[in-house]
Amino acid sequence: MLLTVNQLWGWRGVTGRRYSTAATVALICAAVVMTAPGAAYASPSPPSSPAAPTPPSDASLEKVRKEIEKLYHDAGVATDAYNAAEEKADKQSEQIVKLAKDIAKGEAKLKKLKARAGAAARAQYRGGGLPDEARLMLSDDPGQFLDGAGRIRQGEKATKSMLTELDRTQDDLRIYAKDATARWKKLEANRKAKAASKKKIKKKIADAEKLESRLEKKERDRLRKLEEEAALKKQSAWVSSGILDDIGGKATPQGKKAIEFATAQIGKPYVWGAEGPGSYDCSGLTSKAWAKAGRGIPRTSQEQWKRLPHVAVENMRPGDLIIYHADASHVGIYLGDGAIVHAPRPGRDVTIAGAGSMKILGVVRPDK
Repeated sequence: MLLTVNQLWGWRGVTGRRYSTAATVALICAAVVMTAPGAAYASPSPPSSPAAPTPPSDASLEKVRKEIEKLYHDAGVATDAYNAAEEKADKQSEQIVKLAKDIAKGEAKLKKLKARAGAAARAQYRGGGLPDEARLMLSDDPGQFLDGAGRIRQGEKATKSMLTELDRTQDDLRIYAKDATARWKKLEANRKAKAASKKKIKKKIADAEKLESRLEKKERDRLRKLEEEAALKKQSAWVSSGILDDIGGKATPQGKKAIEFATAQIGKPYVWGAEGPGSYDCSGLTSKAWAKAGRGIPRTSQEQWKRLPHVAVENMRPGDLIIYHADASHVGIYLGDGAIVHAPRPGRDVTIAGAGSMKILGVVRPDK
């Protein structure tokens, strides 16, 4: 009896791998023995079906979970770099536009000054360019001459002032042009940095999605459960430390407005580089929430950590920002009672989570 091609080749398991070469050889050998000439046998039983593929264990799924977590963390770091480069590029573009306007005004002013200087030179030429002493000797009326001489000195003073202003305007234009060139170079550098970060973000997210797509649906569900269990374990340890016993601050009016805005975004998807209204990344949510509360804060979680006032965890109050991970690559808004609202990562929506479900770096206060 001959085996089918599928039986000889083996069956696919949940991971997409086939049986080993040894198993395949064993099946082929069995087929050869069963079909050899002169072989005596009676009513051979059909070959047994291959054993059902073994699903991955929780230990292997946990390894996958940690690998996916790292990939999304790296994508978050790259997202912060992308946002920072974009923010700098926007500011530099604004500065370049302002410089361009200053240069245009300077050139118009320079044109007028040159016209005035030319008119003064032509007037002096028509007057013969005689020195004051000669004019005094040739004048029939010394008093009239002295009046004219006063006006001449005033004119000379005005001309000198005009020439000084002309030189200063030319110097300003040279400075503007030099500054604009330097800012163009920085703008180009930030554009390249942004493009590099964008490429890295896409790769990390694609790698994470590819890793997760290899799993069956029930395994992806189990992976999601493992994520929740890991977060709950960290949150429980944080709460068990007694930290909430010391946290009792009340939200300010601005803090309440920031919380109200952020919680209204729950259910909207995380999209890297997004700051609303349909989607957000982590710092896009926090910066927009505080902007709606009337307080502009830095765009990225790393800059929020660097530039906003720090407060001790036990002194935090609702509305404060909790910064996560050693590289300050994630941020959420503290709601009180040990919870935050945040935009977690690609593939997830804005949601409420435990404030201690991730490694806390520190707390900053936008409205101190």
